[in-house]
Order: sequence, then structure tokens, then C-alpha cells
Amino acid sequence: MNENELLTILEQLGAIVTNDHIVYTSGRHGSSYVNKDALYPHTTAASLVGSAIARRFADANIETVAGPTIGGVIMAQWTAYHLSQLYGYEVLAVYAEEDHDETGKRRVFRRGYDAHINGKQVLVVEDVITTGGSVRLVVDAVNANGGYVVGVGALCNRGGVTASDLGVSRLIALTELPLESYPAETCPLCAAGVPINTRLGKGAAYLRKQSV
Repeated sequence: MNENELLTILEQLGAIVTNDHIVYTSGRHGSSYVNKDALYPHTTAASLVGSAIARRFADANIETVAGPTIGGVIMAQWTAYHLSQLYGYEVLAVYAEEDHDETGKRRVFRRGYDAHINGKQVLVVEDVITTGGSVRLVVDAVNANGGYVVGVGALCNRGGVTASDLGVSRLIALTELPLESYPAETCPLCAAGVPINTRLGKGAAYLRKQSV
């Protein structure tokens, strides 16, 4: 599956929204949105994404795939499944949960999953990378548990994040989808009177705040 085929599938599922008026979590406005939640109910499409990531890391002798909760769990499962098919041995899938300590937010492997990390070749996966914050915390958690990160695979890199940003040697995203955005005060979509989408992003909360 090449990038164009992937984008076609995501658009058909409504996972990529364009020519709209979205308010992002940052408060900035823009015309495009990656709605990853529209992908996951469709297991065939999610499997295709996992297969595409697996094939790009087929040379890495991966033993465990790890992702952050929540979307990374599904990515890890499907990617590990397809790596198992490619290798002829079972590749495990685990996930890292969010936690907080005195240094701030971090990711941890609970439920005995740390035993599947220590001394293993680990691929870290994520659905959509925006700032790279979540996936970087998973990389840190793998390192802290004695695993060897072979790289990071993702469905979409929309923030221009690099492998260096994540502290890894290899980052492969199935698609790069930079999202242009504007401060609310100078948003050209607002100026043109384009209605704000209240179903996706933070549009509904933004409008409620504006009406107070």
C-alpha cells in the first residue's frame, strides 16, 4: 500500500477531513483534521495500516511492539500480528500507560509487560504524531526497562517530527500531512464566515466560550 492508496482509504473512512473549519486542541484554527477514531472500528483498514508499518520494519528482527494508550494499542496489535506472519515467530504487543511522578508525566509498562521489553528488540508505534511527546515517552520507557528501540513507526506525522526529536535512529510514517493553522484572532476561515465544525476538535467548546 503506497501513500496515495492509504490516503484514499482514510478519506473514504472519514479519517482525514479537509476543506473544513476546525479548532485544534492548541486553540489554533485550520482546515484539515486527522480523525484517527474513524479508522479503528474498521478492522480491515486498521490491519492494512499495521501491515504497512510491519513491512517497512521487516529487516529489524523485532521481538516486541509497544505503543502508548489508547490508539497506539491498536497499532501495536496489528503491527505485531503482521510482523509475526513475516517472521514465522510470535512478535508480542504491549502498551505503555500514562503516569505522573515528581518529574512530571511519563509512560510506564504495567501488568508484567516490562518482562517483554527487557533485552528485546522493540518497535515503538503510534497512530498520529503531532509533537512527538507521547511516543517519546514510550521510547524513554523502553530504554528505562532495558529494551532496544529499533525505530518508531506511525500512521501519520503531521508535525514534521524527526527521528532525532524522538531520540531514535529511524522514524517511518506512512504519510506526512502537515496541517496549516492560524491563531483564532487572524483566522482567514473565520474572516470568510466558514462555519466552525462542532463535531470534531474543540469547535463546540470554542463557540461556547465565545457566546459567554
